[in-house]
Amino acid sequence: MKVNITSVHFKADKKLEDFVEKKIGKLSNTYDGVLGTNVILRLDNSETKDNKIAEIKVSVKGQELFAKKQSKTFEEATDTAVEALRRQLKKYKESFKK
Repeated sequence: MKVNITSVHFKADKKLEDFVEKKIGKLSNTYDGVLGTNVILRLDNSETKDNKIAEIKVSVKGQELFAKKQSKTFEEATDTAVEALRRQLKKYKESFKK
């Protein structure tokens, strides 16, 4: 599965990119029809501590699933976005069983 990681307003280090790729890779355990993934990591300009945003778009056959989460750390935002996408993939997969 192809994972594209883009960071906006900062330079993502290798450790963060590896973390994101590892988490995204687990989505293929839920549904093996994932074609590709685009991840955008962005720093929000707000003064709050919850200024790290992870936007993840997952391409599956005929559809794109999307999750956007904001948190104190990119790791936490990525975790919650991946969890939301895992639930979406389960629903998507269930729609074929009916």
